[in-house]
Amino acid sequence: MMLDRPLVLVTRSAPGCFETAERLEADGFEAVISPAIEICPLPRALPDLEPISGLVFTSANGVRAFCDCSARRDFTAWCVGPATTESAMAAGFQTVHNADGDAETLADIIIQRNEPAATRLLHVANDAAAGNLVKSLENAGFAAEFAPLYTTRPASALAPQARGALSGGRLSSILVHSAKGATGLLPAVRAERVDTICLVAISDRAARPLQTLAWNRIQIADAPNEDALINALRMCYVPE
Repeated sequence: MMLDRPLVLVTRSAPGCFETAERLEADGFEAVISPAIEICPLPRALPDLEPISGLVFTSANGVRAFCDCSARRDFTAWCVGPATTESAMAAGFQTVHNADGDAETLADIIIQRNEPAATRLLHVANDAAAGNLVKSLENAGFAAEFAPLYTTRPASALAPQARGALSGGRLSSILVHSAKGATGLLPAVRAERVDTICLVAISDRAARPLQTLAWNRIQIADAPNEDALINALRMCYVPE
């Protein structure tokens, strides 16, 4: 049991960062929020949705981007993990599948559970996804389209409260949800002393941009989802 409330920096993009902070507070941590990346909508229209039988979401941001562009919720939603699944269900999608993994796992599940001739899919994501998941589906014989409805950019700086906690040596841990988030965070922490901080990352790939810094500890989640990430955070406070 933690006697003091460790101060944890949440770098997840908005609005998900607020959900993460709420979970941490309920779990006995103190959270400070400073998204490492910003979500920016792209001025692009959705393609014709009439031929589409299913939507593919690799993030909750993709769900939100689609919902900002269309009121339709009658599609089957194929989601990469629990947070994306919860977002799709909260948005009103009735048939939602959770791959509980990464984009590759999601593609495999779609391929296993559908007939190519009867399925046309639309992957809604950020422009950095570059249509790679769609290519995997097309290689398996599926008709699929890629709709990049938003982009991301590094935050210009840490939020003042987070910057003060970092420079004042009060941060105990930092949560990293993506490789892009880690890259965005790097300029803010590179010149700081981090040898008392535990870096907690959702995957090895997410930790990689920051792993050369002299962290007290690097803890990697067992699976690429929010539940596993918070479990990894708890492990930083289990006596060795």
